[in-house]
Amino acid sequence: MASTEDKAASKENTSSWKDSIYNPRTGELLGRTAGSWALILLFYLVFYCFLAGMFALTMWVMLLTLDDYVPRYRDRIPNPGLVIRPNSLDISFNKSDPHKYAQYVKNLESFLQRYNDTEQEGNEDCISGEYTLQEDGEGVSKKACRFRRALLSFCSGLSDTNFGYHEGNPCVLLKMNRIIGLKPHGDPYINCTVKKDNLVQMHYFPKEGRFDKMYFPYYGKKAHEKYVQPLVAVKLMLTKEDYNKELTVECKVEGSDLRNNDERDKFLGRVTFRIKVVE
Repeated sequence: MASTEDKAASKENTSSWKDSIYNPRTGELLGRTAGSWALILLFYLVFYCFLAGMFALTMWVMLLTLDDYVPRYRDRIPNPGLVIRPNSLDISFNKSDPHKYAQYVKNLESFLQRYNDTEQEGNEDCISGEYTLQEDGEGVSKKACRFRRALLSFCSGLSDTNFGYHEGNPCVLLKMNRIIGLKPHGDPYINCTVKKDNLVQMHYFPKEGRFDKMYFPYYGKKAHEKYVQPLVAVKLMLTKEDYNKELTVECKVEGSDLRNNDERDKFLGRVTFRIKVVE
């Protein structure tokens, strides 16, 4: 008798469990009728469509406030940073082994491709020492001033394809980051110093390591498509006494109102790198 009751109870429990998923008597699926499921799905469909519409509307309104040519907010970066090429702050190589300095030579050559005469043919010769001011206006393409590789002389890679690395007198290139509308006052130039007791002679190209004013201001990537930043090349004339030592070199933008002494930003108007040449 007990066994029959246990079987009946077990059968009832199984039936109850199956009914919780689908009840054939009421037509409910997971406790809801077809009409109830339709209403709840409709609610969520309308709810998420509303959220998507609100997101699209806010994005559309925000995009209306943006300018394709000039960033809306530019007050956080009033001064440019200084960048070097080859793209490394720790330059170390054996001047007698081409494989050791090949990566630096390749990096410099690749970077200077935009400064080839064939690339600069479309740019214009501007008036040296004067800002190249141009009319503002949406859709107006700005002319770019020509900067030839030959201005970098022995660091151009034209007369010396190894940029002095095979001689132990390596070249580094320096440029300022692009900032729309920047017009540096004074006469900005690069000055590099080596943090050691003995002075290291350096040669600067172009003459005196100056950034000519004619390359300023910059009008933005879209309006100033062919613009290239002016470069300054520094050739370190190392001697045998300097070989096999790690030298710390600091380069700064001097002669203008551009900041180069901000302790919170070590790359604002300056850059520090290490170089070691092994015989």
